[in-house]
Formats: sequence, structure tokens, C-alpha cells
Amino acid sequence: MRKFLYAILVAVVGVGPISAAHATDVLARDTSDPLYLQGINEVLSRTTLTYWDNVLRLGETLSYGINNRLTIAANVHFQQDFDGSEDGFSAVDFGGIYRVGTASGNSARIISDVLFGLKFGGSSHVRTPYFADSTYYAGYRFGRQWTGMTLAATIKSSWIFDDARGMAYIDFVPEAYFRITEDWRLGAEFTLRKATNPHYNQEWLGGKIVRQYGRTQYAGHLDYEFESDELQVGLDVNILF
Repeated sequence: MRKFLYAILVAVVGVGPISAAHATDVLARDTSDPLYLQGINEVLSRTTLTYWDNVLRLGETLSYGINNRLTIAANVHFQQDFDGSEDGFSAVDFGGIYRVGTASGNSARIISDVLFGLKFGGSSHVRTPYFADSTYYAGYRFGRQWTGMTLAATIKSSWIFDDARGMAYIDFVPEAYFRITEDWRLGAEFTLRKATNPHYNQEWLGGKIVRQYGRTQYAGHLDYEFESDELQVGLDVNILF
């Protein structure tokens, strides 16, 4: 019990900015870290399975590290609606992350990234922003990493060009991520979405637990949405090649 409490204390307080070779290796494989950016020529597969409001959704994301600053990615999702007719594939998402600020580039050790992308081809039967056709987005994420934890926040704006579902919305997502031991992590985040169509406003509070096996991570998460008073459960599998 004392060892477990000590591990939590180390994770919360951290042991200074990451500089040791071992800590660097841990971060290089920690694909669930909110500031994670893969290395040159690395391929990351992210498979997600979620269930929320009688809807089962399966997604796949593939990303590729161009260099130490730029990653490109593509993803698509399919959902099955057990209580209605909103079944189908999401818009195909092509995007990227560009690291504009590294921890070694400033005295505050702040990491910063620019996010950008577009979506097209979503099912017209699924009336959610994530599945809408002709969506463009841009964002900015920033934060700091320690050996025991990462604190980060993301601001992302999306614009949907669609005759029936056109709108714009902004997401603000602060996150806290704790490396409890070498193979176990805990994470928490809050998502605030404000849309020009108030029907799509959302407030999510979520937590996750992550287990590391080499270059593979398994993450279970539980999320609560305040506007609809609904729970979402999910499983993520990240494999780094």
C-alpha cells in the first residue's frame, strides 16, 4: 500500500523535466500522452470502440511521422445505431500535427503544436458534426511534460459546410495524465464544446486507465456528458510500428 501511494505521489509531483534517457524512452512509447508526437518513419494505429446513447462506434486512425515535428494522419469511423437509423461511416479525416515549440526551445519547457485537417464523404444519415461532410478544422495544443505527469490543453475550431448541417463549433479540452508506474497510467479530461447550433453544445468529463505492453497500449475510459446526462464507455488500442 505504501509503495502504491508513493507511486501516486511521484506521478503527481513529478521528478523534474524529462531529460534522462530512460524517461525519454518511456515518452517515446507513451502513445496515450496528450502531447504525444511520434518519431520519424513511425506508424501508429489507433483503434477505438465506444458505446454511448445506444450507439456503438468503431474507429481506426493511422498516422505517420514525417520528421520530428510533423505527423500526418487519416481516420474513419463506423457507427451502428440500435435505437434508430443513424448508421453509417463518418467523413474521412485527413489531418496533421506540426510541433511549433519544443520543451528545449523555451525556459518554461512548454510544448506547443498546431493541428489542422479536413473531412469529407460522411454519411448523410448520421446527424452529428463528426460525420458531416466538408468539415475543416484547425487548432492549437500546448502543455508541459514531467517524468510523472503531463498537463495539456487543446483549443480546436471546426467549420462544417453543408446545406442541412452547416455550422461552426469550438472545443476546449484541458487534460491531466499521470504515469503511475512504468506500465500503468491514469488520465482525466474535460471537453467543452460551443456550437453555433446550440443543439450540439456538449460538456464531457472523462477518465481513463492505460496499460502499456511494449509498444502497444490498451486504454479503457468512461465519460459523462452533462447536456444529455449520458455515459459513454470505450476501449482504445494503440500499436506503434
